[in-house]
Amino acid sequence: MKKKNAKHSMKKLRKAIRKAQNAKRYEHTLGVEYTAAALAMRYGENMQDALLAGLLHDCAKCLPDEELLRICEKNNIPVTEEERSLPFILHGKVGGILARKKYGVENEDVLNAIYYHTMGREGMSLLEKIIFVADYIEPGRDKAPGLAELRTLAFQDLDKALVRILEATLQHVKESGCTVFSGTEQTLNYYKKQ
Repeated sequence: MKKKNAKHSMKKLRKAIRKAQNAKRYEHTLGVEYTAAALAMRYGENMQDALLAGLLHDCAKCLPDEELLRICEKNNIPVTEEERSLPFILHGKVGGILARKKYGVENEDVLNAIYYHTMGREGMSLLEKIIFVADYIEPGRDKAPGLAELRTLAFQDLDKALVRILEATLQHVKESGCTVFSGTEQTLNYYKKQ
């Protein structure tokens, strides 16, 4: 994305994303976009990159499971058995593909922030952490316990907020009897050691 056209391009991207998402998902997307920008300002990350990654983080969220699997296969993206059993988790990976191919994003850090926003990964960049955390704490979220405290923590210590979110996510998944993704546990274990 060319810097001189960034505002115009963001306006066009918002229109495209609004068409691709239902109203509730689009509202969440805008919340993540602006929360990511606020976190970027706080931690000295490029604000335009944060806005872009926040806007596109769920660009594949509304695609059917079969389409997510098909896009991964077509683009030689490895799909684990865990992911195949619950394909909706692939929206991050597919979002990274769509961001590049459909929306013209070339910045690898932005693409990785979209790609890894669902489960995280070891050695995340600052932007990846920002998008992961912003996705959880954006203002429209209201169901997770301890959100007010997490929102404060996110602006004090991003890594601690990241760990708390990973812990809360795993606890919620276990309590609801759903499959715990090994990638999320690996990410948590990595950051707990940091």
